[in-house]
Amino acid sequence: MFVFNRIATFGRYLELMGKTFSRPERMRMFFKQYFKELSQLGVDSIGIVLLISFFIGAVICIQIKLNIQSPWMPRFTTGYVTREIMLLEFSSSIMCLILAGKVGSNIASEIGTMRVTQQVDALEIMGVNSASFLILPKILGLVTMMPFLVAFSISAGFTGAYATSVIGNVINMEDLTYGLQHDFTEWYVWMGVIKSLFFAFIISSVSAFYGYTVEGGSFEVGKSSTDAVVSSSVLILFADVILTQILS
Repeated sequence: MFVFNRIATFGRYLELMGKTFSRPERMRMFFKQYFKELSQLGVDSIGIVLLISFFIGAVICIQIKLNIQSPWMPRFTTGYVTREIMLLEFSSSIMCLILAGKVGSNIASEIGTMRVTQQVDALEIMGVNSASFLILPKILGLVTMMPFLVAFSISAGFTGAYATSVIGNVINMEDLTYGLQHDFTEWYVWMGVIKSLFFAFIISSVSAFYGYTVEGGSFEVGKSSTDAVVSSSVLILFADVILTQILS
């Protein structure tokens, strides 16, 4: 029974996405919503991305220095490992998991509230494709902003690592700089950006689906928000495994 329910849910998701990815009826209104979502979903997330990435970069650098560095290893190992962790996993996958909680719950609760207050039904009565009008700008807005958030995360993580050198005197700055530059592979940056695009689509589309299909009252809206975050997180982890295998 559980498997059949999951298949039915996936079918409803595909049906909703089919309605969503249709040509907007009024391009002027679409671009107005699109730029609004760029600000609400992307720009408003920059602060938490910078804050978390800064401290995670600092913590990674400290942990690598204290627990892995030894006289038998090159002194630049700390910077090298910190860079690889930030580029390969944290700034793309882990950061998207964090954003699934912030952005995903926001999308699900916003659309869910519109559903239970019959605003979505009002749009349908007026002949508006409510799925495209409400969901498409959110998907495109988050997908557009996600590479920039990844870049901000990488920069903030490296800044946090340097802070451990300047403030905490954990590692020599020259060794850290050499480690961050040693054997740099540009593809790792692009791999993180590509993965983040898929994760952004998962977060926005799955959260919108749970909000759009909610039935009941305010309690169900809260439940749909929780389900959206959980489902998005699980799908991100599943997609991370597949994309890492494909792109590596």
